[in-house]
Amino acid sequence: MRTTTPNSPHTHGRWRRTGSVVIATAALVFTGLGTAVQADAAASATTSTKVTYAATPCATPKHTGDLTCKSYRVTGGLTAFQKAQAAKTGITPKAADASTPSGYSPTNLRSAYGLTSAAASNGSGETIAIVDAYNDPNAEADLATYRSYYGLSACTTANGCFKKVSQTGSTTSLPSSDAGWSEEISLDLDMASAICPLCNITLVEATSASYANLGTAENEAVTLGAKFVSNSYGGSESSSQTTYDTSYYKHAGVAITVSSGDSAYGAEYPATSQYVTAVGGTALSTSSSTTRGWTESVWRTSSTEGTGSGCSSYDAKPTWQTDTGCTKRMESDVSAVADPATGVSVYDSYGVTAGWYTFGGTSVSAPIIAGVYALAGTPASGTYPAQYPYDYAGTSSLNDVTSGYNGSCSTAYFCTAETGYDGPTGWGTPEGISAFAN
Repeated sequence: MRTTTPNSPHTHGRWRRTGSVVIATAALVFTGLGTAVQADAAASATTSTKVTYAATPCATPKHTGDLTCKSYRVTGGLTAFQKAQAAKTGITPKAADASTPSGYSPTNLRSAYGLTSAAASNGSGETIAIVDAYNDPNAEADLATYRSYYGLSACTTANGCFKKVSQTGSTTSLPSSDAGWSEEISLDLDMASAICPLCNITLVEATSASYANLGTAENEAVTLGAKFVSNSYGGSESSSQTTYDTSYYKHAGVAITVSSGDSAYGAEYPATSQYVTAVGGTALSTSSSTTRGWTESVWRTSSTEGTGSGCSSYDAKPTWQTDTGCTKRMESDVSAVADPATGVSVYDSYGVTAGWYTFGGTSVSAPIIAGVYALAGTPASGTYPAQYPYDYAGTSSLNDVTSGYNGSCSTAYFCTAETGYDGPTGWGTPEGISAFAN
């Protein structure tokens, strides 16, 4: 394990991180939709280095060739959310138990990305599919707890909002249960709910984390009618990926989002598929020095921890991607919060003490962006929605992330944030829904 380190180009060392302990939680309990954190808090990535966290178990493959989830669970310290609350209230947060949230809420996330109005009125009738491996037997109950706490409408099997199926579409013959992937599933379901509370959600559970099974689940999600599919998993590139492209991820008229990876600089698949939106990760903090009230930088905590990015070795460059340093597909396209130190609240109960946990990783950013696409409306038939943000490149519809880096690279923008397009954050983070519409 590693302790988080400052986001500085001079810091590359590996540090020992504490073992799993109960997460630190907020001193105040916020009910309903909560209160957007707008205090001038010293909660940037550079001041959140005392946060400790561990990769979720699904980040380690069970079998050779398996893909892995892209999430970390906070185990101690004070998150950006807690520091902002302390600055606002003057009350020092308590390191207690998992009884109250210690990460960003739906209200915080919508505030940060200009989605408050759209989330209140858009998304009804749209379906976001979450594709993960194995079964979470508590998925619906945990989702109900999250949504109830934050004042979101119920999303259940009974009211038709929630559906859980296997990779073949069965609602009764589900995969074996797995505690690690259940954490990932809770994270994905909660983030889709946070951004698009009026959307329906279909959870498609693959039999295992192999390419074949996750790909089959991907196809099933589209067959069931989802126009927005979130994928919080990935692995190393290989010469087989162009075959996987056409078999599993080539779905015109469907917005498919994929985590860019949590291992810092380096390309991952299926994020480098030319048919998906590759979603990078940022550190998200409140700020009184910006009209937005928030600020972001590239998420990186060590030479092996941070958002992924890079030039694909195999996938062709789509016509709409015009950066000149990479002749093939460049990762990423857009980004959203992923730093565990500026992480999000999630409710989970399977295989852990039932309660509130704070998560980070690009497993956070992928379902967030899927939710933004859903708020923006059904993609046009025959189009690949990964192109949509490029049509708004450099406009106020995207928050350009211009600071931070995720490693060392020979072509600067592959790993370093800069004005305009860069690998770690793409064209930036959402500012409303315009950049994600047809």
